[in-house]
Amino acid sequence: MTDPVRIANCSGFFGDRLSAAWEMVEGGPIDVLTGDWLAELTMLILSRTRAKRPGGGFASTFVTQIEQVMGTCLDRGIKVVSNAGGLDPAGCADAVHEVADRLGLSPTIADVDGDDLMPRLAELAAAGALGPFDDGTGTELGDVDRMLTANAYLGGWGIVEALHRGADIVITGRVTDAAVVCGPAAWHHGWARDDWDALAGAVVAGHVIECSGQATGGNYSFFTEVPGMDRIGFPWADVASDGSCVIGKHDGTGGQVSIGTITSQLLYEIGGPRYLGPDVTSRFDTIELTEVAPDRVRISGVRGEPPPSTLKVATNELGGYRNSIAVALTGLDIEAKAEVVAAAFWRACPYAPSDFAAVDTRLIRTDHADPTSNEAATAQLRITVKDPDERKVGRAFSNAFIETALASIPGLYGLGGGPSAATPYGVYRPAAVPADLVPAYVHVAGETVQVSSVAPETAHPPADRADRTADRASAGTPDLAPTGATERRPLGSVVGTRSGDKGGNANLGVFARTPAGYEWLASFLTIERVRELLPETADLAIDRHELANLSALNFVIYGLLQEGVAASTRIDAQAKSL
Repeated sequence: MTDPVRIANCSGFFGDRLSAAWEMVEGGPIDVLTGDWLAELTMLILSRTRAKRPGGGFASTFVTQIEQVMGTCLDRGIKVVSNAGGLDPAGCADAVHEVADRLGLSPTIADVDGDDLMPRLAELAAAGALGPFDDGTGTELGDVDRMLTANAYLGGWGIVEALHRGADIVITGRVTDAAVVCGPAAWHHGWARDDWDALAGAVVAGHVIECSGQATGGNYSFFTEVPGMDRIGFPWADVASDGSCVIGKHDGTGGQVSIGTITSQLLYEIGGPRYLGPDVTSRFDTIELTEVAPDRVRISGVRGEPPPSTLKVATNELGGYRNSIAVALTGLDIEAKAEVVAAAFWRACPYAPSDFAAVDTRLIRTDHADPTSNEAATAQLRITVKDPDERKVGRAFSNAFIETALASIPGLYGLGGGPSAATPYGVYRPAAVPADLVPAYVHVAGETVQVSSVAPETAHPPADRADRTADRASAGTPDLAPTGATERRPLGSVVGTRSGDKGGNANLGVFARTPAGYEWLASFLTIERVRELLPETADLAIDRHELANLSALNFVIYGLLQEGVAASTRIDAQAKSL
């Protein structure tokens, strides 16, 4: 038996709090400092950065953060594990070496790659080894020749190898968000590759802390109960040898670690009870939560199964160009005003709606009846176009609105600046590749070591869609709803929610705060009720999963975000507010 290892988080995305690494190192004892820099959108952002500045395909903020703490981490034996390498782990490692030289320090730095499939795309596609990932929307593979990035989600065993070989700092490319926690835990405790339950527990711990402040009160439905919301502390996980863990935060920091905040984060960006990963399939329907002390929640009981035989691949391709106009509509007759504005706009535009690859028109009714201010009287009309031809969606499009500014409805003004130019957008498409074709490569101390996949040679049942839907609960049984007197209340006053994006799909987790509350929730919130509450989902496929152990339901809404964050025309393209 080994002692628990305390793994801290200092980043949930590229752009998170710059001082967080220093705060986690100086705020209390930790063994490993980790962070996640790579959202699905980040790889596209990094590809654009690299195109403008060769060698810039990694998260530069990590280099800034590591400079603040490198000396202290070496003095205290704190390991650093980060996926900030993005599209260029070696370049990121070189940048960290430069920092170390400037500081007069000599850490052992490892970088882990093998995830980048761009050099192999044609070969993999020709062999039939690269195919579409079945995300429930019928997404095709896309045009390999137009792909800007293609990165497989690797697991944590490359990190384990790097740490075994004495690395002080490990920089990876696209690994799963949880791998930066699961890898150090497996290294510390000496787990075998088939210690499925322990690995699953560590993956759950990683899933909880990988989004920084979201585990400590950030993005939490009951935020009014959370102290210190102006500056919440980031989380850490004490991972034990059996994979169970205690989630906490440094004493004296803002925020809260409670069963509520942990449940909320567990529901973030998941699907059914089986959480698929390259190292293990984690059973979210076996998770047990216990509050063991203030700001300390124990996670235990997690069961694990072998991973699927394929790896998910995040691909981004150039989708074309887009442009939008946003027009304020104020006062009375909002819908009639919208019709006049749209008709005048398209009359002035040199192109008809049918000339564009896609047109999205939204009347957003943010106006109030009997408003108390000018702003409260205002709705907006948004027209967004997309097309491969940059000229169509550029000034020719936006100038059409300018031309009608003095010859249209009363009170007309634009929301935003002057005429806008066309902007390129990317299309995110998940793909799949056999895991045994994508080993990790660990570069450390002048050596390169290949680390093979742990995936089985044949598909484990949860790997394909037919078996994932077997995890789907019923649509709900409203006839079992509790009886008795009721009063009308906002749903959010009795249950909490957490939502997010998974490519073009959105997930919506809903959790009750008491067992009785869950019995009511499970009977009340059917798929049809969700459609009623979210009319925009009326024509979309929805899965409903019951997680009774968390007093929670999770809904997966297919296609709500269209072609993913970068291409979505929704105002909330990541479904954060869903």
